[in-house]
Amino acid sequence: MTDGATFDAADDEIVTHRVLPGITVIREHLRCSLHEALVVFADRYTVLRAERPGDFTCGHEAYWEGFHS
Repeated sequence: MTDGATFDAADDEIVTHRVLPGITVIREHLRCSLHEALVVFADRYTVLRAERPGDFTCGHEAYWEGFHS
């Protein structure tokens, strides 16, 4: 369901804490539902948080604060 182009396009949005634009990029690339895009976003967030922790400007709790799905 995912490919490198989707990740390249969404990674910057994910790392810079731009949740809604990141979900939008994923939806446009994959032509999927909002729910599917949110799952892909969350999965990719987990990978990036593990692989590139220093690139994030806030901690895990602060990242999701105020975002309700």
